[in-house]
Amino acid sequence: MDIDWGTLAGVFGVSLGITVVVVVMFSLGLAAWARAGHGEPAPDTPSGRHQKVAAVTAVLCFAACLTVTAYGIDLIVPG
Repeated sequence: MDIDWGTLAGVFGVSLGITVVVVVMFSLGLAAWARAGHGEPAPDTPSGRHQKVAAVTAVLCFAACLTVTAYGIDLIVPG
């Protein structure tokens, strides 16, 4: 049995990169959600248009995380 170490390292690198991207996107989504005033609002929470932009940003970040997760599950589970 021969192991192609280059391919294995490539798979590891891509997996690590995607994991970091998903964690960063989720963290940005949480930060934007907090800025939008959801949960316990901070005393310096902006109002008006900034809240709407923050809410849309949070939803987009969470949607990106959900999309990547759904694609990963689709790759794993035979259909």
